[in-house]
Amino acid sequence: MVAVVVVAVAAVALWPEDAAATDPEITVSRSACGTGWADPRPGPQTFRLHNVGSVTAEVDLIDPATGVIYGEVEGLGAQTTRPLRVTLGNGAYAFRCLPEDSSAIVGPVATVRGGAERSPGVAPVTRNDLLEPLKKYHEHVTAGLGELVANTGTLKDAVHRGDRAASRAAWLTAHLAYERLGAAYDAFGDSDGALNGTTDGLPGGAADPGFTGFHRLESGLWHDEDLGALGAVADQLDTDARALRQSFGDSQVDGNDLALRAHEIMENTLQFELTGRTDYGSGTNLATARANLDGTRAVLDVLRPLLAPRYPGLSTVDSWLDRTQSALDGARKPDGSWTPVGQLGEKQRRKLNGDVSELTEQLAPIAAIAEPRRVS
Repeated sequence: MVAVVVVAVAAVALWPEDAAATDPEITVSRSACGTGWADPRPGPQTFRLHNVGSVTAEVDLIDPATGVIYGEVEGLGAQTTRPLRVTLGNGAYAFRCLPEDSSAIVGPVATVRGGAERSPGVAPVTRNDLLEPLKKYHEHVTAGLGELVANTGTLKDAVHRGDRAASRAAWLTAHLAYERLGAAYDAFGDSDGALNGTTDGLPGGAADPGFTGFHRLESGLWHDEDLGALGAVADQLDTDARALRQSFGDSQVDGNDLALRAHEIMENTLQFELTGRTDYGSGTNLATARANLDGTRAVLDVLRPLLAPRYPGLSTVDSWLDRTQSALDGARKPDGSWTPVGQLGEKQRRKLNGDVSELTEQLAPIAAIAEPRRVS
């Protein structure tokens, strides 16, 4: 199926394959775009986008004067028809077709009158627009990896000294430093699994040789494994962290990933941290959730210049970030330790789940708004 992005409300939806025969059929090809719209009218409607060409195309419904997008269909295959559902207010519109390996074509202008004022569309974000945010985020991750390496070195030293209390404290500090880098995990490649993998899919569970990194060390530190034996685990963690810092200089966070991760970091928090699924004994899932929140803020900080003029709900996102931070901070005890998820009271747990869920929903449109798009 084809993803239809209704950018006027910054939502992504999958619409059914069929459309009514009475809906206007809009023709798309390498040489022409947008013919077939003979009766412009306001209100909800569906266009049947028919690609008569030989290559896949993206089709946008835009304001031809500004390029603001009111709806789009991605991946419209050759010789296929797909529906685009939109709600149109007064103003000028045109279809812009972007066939693969061809320049954009803007079709005839249609003017809608007699309806309501149209909802705000979204000005497209180009790959050039993302260059500065990506540069800043790369700098952020580079600094974070430096902090990570310093922390894994401290952790390794504490394990080799045989100091379990210091090792546990150093483990948490190092792990949270890593968890704040959530939008870069795809750029980390196999290093992410080595550093922060779980037992999922490992036949030997916690005893599997493939279980390494933070959670392997967590399991040993909090289940009273011999610290002498854990020295090799701590050494490998430190080595892997240093290797990642070295390799990341030649890596790049993908522009699509940066926008998507703002939502996915908190989605993963709901799935893994607030359920305790990644707890191997430390009971620090809520500390991890708090670090994930910091990671989300870091993504928003670099994207904010692009989002501010495009997302009216950004101030609401900020409010829910603050509210969620306050709820998570409430799980931290006066001595600095964190309440395990399983020890939360029912009311506190409901509030945390509700706050993180709502924040996740508020972040969801950012992936569509800040997705890099072709405009020519």
